[in-house]
Amino acid sequence: MPETPARAPWAGLGVALVLVVLAFAVPQVADWEVWARAPRSAVAAGLPPLHGYWQPKLLGPGTPFAVALGLAGWRYGPRLAERLPWRWLLGATYAASLAWLLALALVDGTDGLSRALGSHYEYLPTARGGAGVHALLQGYVDRIPYGLADSWPTHVAGHPPGALLFFVGLVRVGLGGDLAAGVVVTVLAATTAVAVLVTLRALGAEDAARRAAPFLVLAPAAVFTAVSADGLFAAVAAWGLATLALGATAPRRGRAAGWSMLAGLLLGGCVMLSYGLPLLGLLALAVLLRAGRWWPLPVAAAAAAAVVLAFAAGGFAWWEAFPVLRERYWDGIAADRPAAYWTWANLAALLVCTGPLLGAGLGCVRRGVDRTVLLLAGSAAAAVLLADASQMSRAEVERIWLPFVPWLMLTTALLPARWRRRGLLLQVVWAIAVQQLLYTTW
Repeated sequence: MPETPARAPWAGLGVALVLVVLAFAVPQVADWEVWARAPRSAVAAGLPPLHGYWQPKLLGPGTPFAVALGLAGWRYGPRLAERLPWRWLLGATYAASLAWLLALALVDGTDGLSRALGSHYEYLPTARGGAGVHALLQGYVDRIPYGLADSWPTHVAGHPPGALLFFVGLVRVGLGGDLAAGVVVTVLAATTAVAVLVTLRALGAEDAARRAAPFLVLAPAAVFTAVSADGLFAAVAAWGLATLALGATAPRRGRAAGWSMLAGLLLGGCVMLSYGLPLLGLLALAVLLRAGRWWPLPVAAAAAAAVVLAFAAGGFAWWEAFPVLRERYWDGIAADRPAAYWTWANLAALLVCTGPLLGAGLGCVRRGVDRTVLLLAGSAAAAVLLADASQMSRAEVERIWLPFVPWLMLTTALLPARWRRRGLLLQVVWAIAVQQLLYTTW
């Protein structure tokens, strides 16, 4: 890996920290109302750019475990990532990711795993309503507009029906309780880092995967991942890209076709989970470009289209729903969230989620660096900028953009060795501070 200019990571880190400070300070100093949301109290007012408020906690049930895991990961994680056999590394990555997610969530006790999914704005209460899948799909678009007697709750209306159907499935197999569903989501979300590592190795970047592994595990994004359905979306997206990489690099045509078809099904499923996830197409193209094989594209595209068309046959046409969702969005909260603030404050909220070390990593992006990292992180950055420019994500991006976060965090593999060790400690401290000081509502 070519030598990084000494000032590059410092410059990136400085820009990231300044952006975060400004995003928190400007609304307070200027008394700028940047969203219409009644504060819960004078003390617990909204805290833009995050969807939450200030609520310091001295010690929670999960705090000692989070501190111990964070310090152990900082002390031993990089060395283990370098030396463990690959399969052992994948297993350790999953175990450590799950432990980190649970420890941070349990700072708030078991409520930390259950409160978000049990909110009346979320999918789970609606999933318990008992409606059949056919009836749900048939009437889905009609219930998106705001103000109807039977309008969908906020998150159900704001997403295609894939997420709701997932929680309907949990209810039907007896895992529909708030805590049980939270555990299921967390267990699945913890696989995201493993999928990213699989993708990198398939594309010939195992060294970069090993350097990035500790940062993927101990990312501050865990604060928002364990308690939101978007953490689940991130896992599905990551495995869709991982299977595409396996398909594009498989030596045998039959195996390659199988992996590519599975990739299409997963990525098509992502389209049915969130209206913003078609932007994963940029990452998919980056995977194929790095692999140098394009024939998996029509296989994966056909499988993805089959998922979308199957939903349309059942009664939900994505292309009919999206304009209705846009109308609801602009009739509601978007009009009260000024673009003059959120266009740049969204990026600050993303940095709270990723940790400021993302700025240092981006500062190291230049010609001559690992091409796999450059393509994947660059396409993720492009997806985020397009999502931001669309103005369909004013606020709440600390969870909405979770599917792009692990790919952005690959830039940590570009950091000089002396930066990676100190940077990992910064990430751990940042994650624990966010969880201990803020109520994030996710």
